[in-house]
Amino acid sequence: MTDTHTERDSAATTSRRQFLHRTAAAAAAFTIVPGHVLAGGAQAAPSGRLNIAGVGIGGVGRPFLQGCAAEEGTRIAFLCDVDHRYARPVFEEYPEAKRYRDYREMLDKEDQNIDAVLVATPDHTHAVIVMEALRRGKHVLCVKPLTRTIHEARAVCAAAQEAGVATQVTASSSTSDSAATLCEMIQDGAIGELREVHCWSNRPMWPQGMARPEGSDPIPAHFDWDLWLGPAPLRPFRDKWGKDHLVMKQAKYNYPFDAIYHPWNFRGWWDFGTGALGDMGCHHLNTLFRALKLGHPTSVWASSTKSMPEATPLASTVVWEFPAREGMPPVHVHWYDGGIQPPRPSELEDSRPWPSEGNLYVGTKGKILGDTNSGRIIPQSKMQSYKLPPKTLPRSSFKNIATGEWVRACHGGEPASCHFDIGGLLAEVVLLGNIAIRRGKKLAWDGPNMRFTNDEEANRYLQEPYRDGWRL
Repeated sequence: MTDTHTERDSAATTSRRQFLHRTAAAAAAFTIVPGHVLAGGAQAAPSGRLNIAGVGIGGVGRPFLQGCAAEEGTRIAFLCDVDHRYARPVFEEYPEAKRYRDYREMLDKEDQNIDAVLVATPDHTHAVIVMEALRRGKHVLCVKPLTRTIHEARAVCAAAQEAGVATQVTASSSTSDSAATLCEMIQDGAIGELREVHCWSNRPMWPQGMARPEGSDPIPAHFDWDLWLGPAPLRPFRDKWGKDHLVMKQAKYNYPFDAIYHPWNFRGWWDFGTGALGDMGCHHLNTLFRALKLGHPTSVWASSTKSMPEATPLASTVVWEFPAREGMPPVHVHWYDGGIQPPRPSELEDSRPWPSEGNLYVGTKGKILGDTNSGRIIPQSKMQSYKLPPKTLPRSSFKNIATGEWVRACHGGEPASCHFDIGGLLAEVVLLGNIAIRRGKKLAWDGPNMRFTNDEEANRYLQEPYRDGWRL
């Protein structure tokens, strides 16, 4: 494979702390043996070396495996991918690692030998693999977004708390020095009270807005299509669009893969991916959520190019409304993708380029322009005259923060900064945006009770059925 309750509070006091408390309470609904009682589970190996299994290694999983391998006290011991040709370079990189095609077989056979699991598969299989690892008391690192549906996110977060293991989602770090500085500036009042934030991405880099192709192609011998589908509805395998196909030519996708589904291009299909917002939203929101102490939004609205029934749109805009919390006023967070961007602010000097992706924080006393985990006041003259506040937030010094923090937590250190309770909330927010895109209307959201209060049709997207033979 290639590559989220407390009793209901008022909207004005909804916060991230409520989300964390809610997932702890929900954990009671799951029967999971805590890791500390499992011989091969949440504890590190007796030698102190962490035996890591990677699932979905041919694509985005590779750099995260490399990040794990670079940390002291780790061993890439098991590798699993449904496409052994696509995964071949990674197999060759770790020749001593035992190879598997089916993660279930690997976990069954190697249960006592695996301490931690990296999940880097397409979005639609994150939850089933993560949940199986959690049931066995394994530490888990999952690529973003944590899950494909909000029900999955709630279930996985509750299970992780019950299991008591180390978890991490690979959202852009909120604990780098630049990210921590940005949070301190905003909380210091560098630009006054924040009422709106704009986030934009240069994605998609894969086909979106297309219809399902007719017919079928032979399934390559090196690829397990049925296992790749996992819990998703059964459909015929199709191989490639072809470089001259209308989908590739009209949209001018500048990416080497012309696959219809695998590799990489799963992201543009609702059954398998979460589109540009699901791919990049967690990166853009992670530091923002820390800086603004955000929790559940109260509503979400979206607009997009014409949406096909099965594919994510070519471009979209999303707006979430967050209530006042912890002394901060209500704030609107705007998202743009597919080439749409917010207006260039007048404060940005003509000599400075407008980035193809970024975050713009709009306060009552000024603006901060940056990327997913940094920012500076504009214009530059205002930044130069501003005195940075004291460094009060913790910083991570790992070369690869996501894997470094996770490995530290696996060895008994402090939790990773984007553990599942936080990564689960980020996933929920981007998934709310996708549901609004599919419904094309403003949706009122009751986060603590996990339901839309003004659209029953939207509620069916919170939990989607699995194919026979699959369960969460």
